[in-house]
Amino acid sequence: MGNENEYSLKSIFQLVIGKWWLILILAIVGAGAAFGFSKYVMPLEYRSYTSMYVKNNNTVTGDAVNLNDLNASKSLVSTYIAVLQDDAVLDEVGNELLKKYPVDKLKGSFSIDNEKKTVGINSIRDCLTMSSVDDTEVLKIVAVTKDPALSADLCNIIADIAPDFLVRVVGAGSVEAIGPAKIYAKPISPNIPKNTVVGMLAGIMIAVLLIFVFDFFDNTVKDTELLNNKYNKPVVGEIHRFTRGKKKKNEKDERKTLLSKDFPFHIVESYKAMRTNLIFSLSTSDKKIFAISSPNPSEGKSTTAANIAITLAQADNKVLLIDADMRKPVQHNIFQTKNKVGFSSVISKMETSSKCIHKNVVKNLDLLPTGPKPPNPSELLASEQTEKLLEELSDKYDYIIIDTPPVNVVTDAMGVSKSVAGIFLILKYGSTTFDEAEQAMKTISLANMNMLGFIMNDIKNKGNGSTYYKSKYSDYGYGEEPKEKSDKENK
Repeated sequence: MGNENEYSLKSIFQLVIGKWWLILILAIVGAGAAFGFSKYVMPLEYRSYTSMYVKNNNTVTGDAVNLNDLNASKSLVSTYIAVLQDDAVLDEVGNELLKKYPVDKLKGSFSIDNEKKTVGINSIRDCLTMSSVDDTEVLKIVAVTKDPALSADLCNIIADIAPDFLVRVVGAGSVEAIGPAKIYAKPISPNIPKNTVVGMLAGIMIAVLLIFVFDFFDNTVKDTELLNNKYNKPVVGEIHRFTRGKKKKNEKDERKTLLSKDFPFHIVESYKAMRTNLIFSLSTSDKKIFAISSPNPSEGKSTTAANIAITLAQADNKVLLIDADMRKPVQHNIFQTKNKVGFSSVISKMETSSKCIHKNVVKNLDLLPTGPKPPNPSELLASEQTEKLLEELSDKYDYIIIDTPPVNVVTDAMGVSKSVAGIFLILKYGSTTFDEAEQAMKTISLANMNMLGFIMNDIKNKGNGSTYYKSKYSDYGYGEEPKEKSDKENK
């Protein structure tokens, strides 16, 4: 999608569903973190309460309570709440608490001034809630502390000292506790199930946010239509990712080709559709020789080249696949052949092409491997010998495919620009960036090489494709020569 696309409801849905594993992981992490924090970190809190009935002084004992008396009592409730929350009242409450509890016991719920040996008034106020019950003349006092007995005692202390303070300060009405506060052993906080659900939802929200942030800054190629419009070059093939299942013990990694038994049918059809597009792309050129490359290593160019060669051969075309990636040869491993002599041997005039070409590795498909690794692959590919060899071989084959090194890493592929109809560039879905694709396009343009089109490889949602280069740049260069397979393995 990237930062060049607009979001639609469909694209948002696909984007979020495509990262379901991230959402699931963060939802589990969020729920687990909230559960653990609630259960093992958050302190338990206990609630107790008492109710007090506010009476109007004008009410005479034995007289029926009229509406005016009730309204007067209701108005007194608000006044009483303001008085009971005053510092003087709460200071007296703190003194009473110190008489009943040691300082260490109170420290868990209140702040303590060690010098003055007093309980912090604000900390007491924070533990209390006073309100009128359903807008009646009943005043409810609720206390929440970290000790169930302390919560009950806090309510009862206020109920005990309230009448004297209210009569002295207000001078109107009276208040009477309906009943003492009880001790409730069941904590009201933390609410572990609720906190766990909130943590899970927070994890989901964070995951979705991360998905959109990463996608906004993601500059990798994922949209073939955008690719086509941006560079005005066709996308001749789209190859989906697939997995081959769990690898058995001691089983060697193999690159998957159309000849593999477990090769998915829909990918076979994708290559057949690509074959048609390739033939159309080459129809306007006299040369039926084309190169295949990619901007970077590990983008599947060699496996794609092998499969294109196979699908062309299956259409009764005489095909030659040349492995010109002399720094990291692959094709001899894909087709299980030797690589003692090959392309470099022919160009260096050490061997003839007939001795180096492996005939019918697949019906109608011949393979010319790289041969010994030369010290100057770029010069060899750009030499007259290469041009003459390709011209000579073009008379014997309907199509010649040249597997060349990554364009953004080395310039080897540009050496065959005069001999080929053009080059197809392999881009890996979600890996190759638009900047890397543009850099490759500039390199191809500077070499006056015809850019025939793109092939999008490893499109997500079908599994995993094969790779060969271990890193993008640092691992690409001269290294150990790949070990030759034994005669037993070749058989």
